[in-house]
Amino acid sequence: MNIHITNGRVIDPASGTDKKADIAIADGKIAGIGSSIPAGFKADRTIDATGCIVAPGLVDLAARLREPGYEHEGMLESEMAAAIAGGVTSLVCPPDTDPVLDEPGLVEMLKFRAEKLQRARLFPLGALTRGLAGGVLTEMAELTEAGCIGFSQADVPLADTQVLQRALSYASTFGYTVWLRPQDRDLGKGVAASGPLATRLGLAGVPVSAETIAIFTIVELMKATGARVHLCRISSARGVALVREAKAQGLPLTCDVSINSLHLADTDIGYFDSRARLNPPLRQQGDREALSAGLADGTIDALVSDHTPVEADAKTLPFAEAEPGATGLELLLPLALQWGERSGAGVARAVEVITSAPARLLTAADAGTGIGCLVEGGVADVCVFDPALEWQVQPDALKSQGKHTPFASYPMQGRARHTLVAGRVVHG
Repeated sequence: MNIHITNGRVIDPASGTDKKADIAIADGKIAGIGSSIPAGFKADRTIDATGCIVAPGLVDLAARLREPGYEHEGMLESEMAAAIAGGVTSLVCPPDTDPVLDEPGLVEMLKFRAEKLQRARLFPLGALTRGLAGGVLTEMAELTEAGCIGFSQADVPLADTQVLQRALSYASTFGYTVWLRPQDRDLGKGVAASGPLATRLGLAGVPVSAETIAIFTIVELMKATGARVHLCRISSARGVALVREAKAQGLPLTCDVSINSLHLADTDIGYFDSRARLNPPLRQQGDREALSAGLADGTIDALVSDHTPVEADAKTLPFAEAEPGATGLELLLPLALQWGERSGAGVARAVEVITSAPARLLTAADAGTGIGCLVEGGVADVCVFDPALEWQVQPDALKSQGKHTPFASYPMQGRARHTLVAGRVVHG
């Protein structure tokens, strides 16, 4: 189908484009932008983007889709529906499913299911160790052939540093990227960030050192092995500083931050609100400000939803017993825009950290070429959103099967009107 998107403001951070222009789409590709649209182009459908921004489809580096094994908390159908409703066209999912994504057949089945739905693109991470048990390395080459774009322990810390060294050495040899949540196993067993609030509420704390010790270890092993590492969801000011130092040394280190850590602090726990039971835990205001500054200056590469749908029974428990996680796919876009406005980073940078910046990390893994940008001849993954549209987060109205979010009843501004994947209108 030929599609003509008219009267929109085109923002493509990858090329530095920010102008009012039309976009022509044919055969799943972008046929032209502005003056480069072919003279004889005829559209089967026209999308009027007056007052809207036309951007690349969003790329989310952290989204649990809950299949296989946790269908009671989320299914591919519901979570993919949430993704496209939020303008997300590409997703990276961690390997902590049941069974764990440590066998090629499981990865192939998951990708087949996702492709059959014809919604967002799915990029799975393979397990770094078998069963995420931290002992035996997986067959990374076979998992890569099956479609994995990197290897991860999800939220399960590696206790054996020697195993981590071997994993990084092997990954470096073959050019694989290792995705790690920096958290020390023993120090990270609490349920809230260490500090006055956790003490006052009587909650077991997770100190900043749980993150920094892990980052120190990872950085030193990167120097020894030459491995490429992506740090998932850093949460502290000191963590940002360590990443900045490592990048200044030229290490191939990237990282992301979640919408939760970027917008909330430990005080948002309130009176034991289990919707704010998250992993990593919400830290203090100073950490939030450092995360915002790090995202603005490029120390932090990408913003992620950290989408983790949780069933009601697992959330309606005392705070310390509640399952960590929150739905986020439909909130990634408005919260990115809100950050861009409040921080002064601007709308272009806000769009960049959820499109071209995370797409570059997939490209580094030889998985995402062509996504995250709007270029003639490129894949037509597009998000048309109204930056001025005001709405309120009503959990029951979210497409995700998981209805729990610390942003419930929060006012939002900005929402996807149309989402296109490979030139197909999948939302709007």
